[in-house]
Amino acid sequence: MSEKNLVLYRENQKPIVWDTLYNKTGNPKPLVIFCHGYKGFKDWGSWSLVADAFKNENFFFVKFNFSHNGGTVETPIDFPDLEAFAENNYSKELKDIDDLLNYLLSKNNPFVNEINKNNISLIGHSRGGGIATIKASEDARITSLITWASVCDFAKRTATIGNLEQWKKDGVKYVLNRRTKQQMPHNYQFYKDFKANETRLNLEIATKKVKIPHLIIHGDSDTSISFNEAKLLHQWNPNSVLVLIENTNHVFDSKHPWEDKILPKKLKQVVEKSIHFIK
Repeated sequence: MSEKNLVLYRENQKPIVWDTLYNKTGNPKPLVIFCHGYKGFKDWGSWSLVADAFKNENFFFVKFNFSHNGGTVETPIDFPDLEAFAENNYSKELKDIDDLLNYLLSKNNPFVNEINKNNISLIGHSRGGGIATIKASEDARITSLITWASVCDFAKRTATIGNLEQWKKDGVKYVLNRRTKQQMPHNYQFYKDFKANETRLNLEIATKKVKIPHLIIHGDSDTSISFNEAKLLHQWNPNSVLVLIENTNHVFDSKHPWEDKILPKKLKQVVEKSIHFIK
């Protein structure tokens, strides 16, 4: 079964667009929730092939767009809603995961009987890895955590550094999306929210709190987020498993759009190691 572009509507909040892929058996399956990264979305590149791979191994796989990622219900690919993107922040992304998980485990979810509520894994790519780590450190329902090319420090990302006085004065700053050629706006509220929640958003503190099985996967040729960040995450949680994927980049040799019908070899390794880890 593949259910695409389902919509979780919420009162006074932007909706969450999500997909699920699973084998309809009526028997509860491990739930895997995938969190995309910065300037990302659930249908980027080969994420749909990733979902297929998990479905084929009998997981209930969910991928979703963060509510303020810049997509809309009508157009969930790319970034037609830059006003929403400008109003995104880490706290909203954490709320999104919580609301989605609450819904998936509730009787309102028509697929709830297909989910094993005692076997829930979060996978996060890039910035989504940081969000997944914080969520896993806070929520006892999560039973395993996997990060792919994750950040280790939100304070050092481009969204929280730079000319703060100018940003405060202008109220907004822009980051170029090289692929779409859009100037992606960040309203100053992003920084204010980060500072207001700095302890909660500290990935060193969060990682040290993680007591569940924790897999860290990173490419050694990642120019977006250095492999050293993965080493730090592993250092902060010595019980974690650190896996280096050789000769691959931040997206494990994928790209958008991805025209092939099979996963890139390096990303296939990542998926296989992740599936093995959960099983």
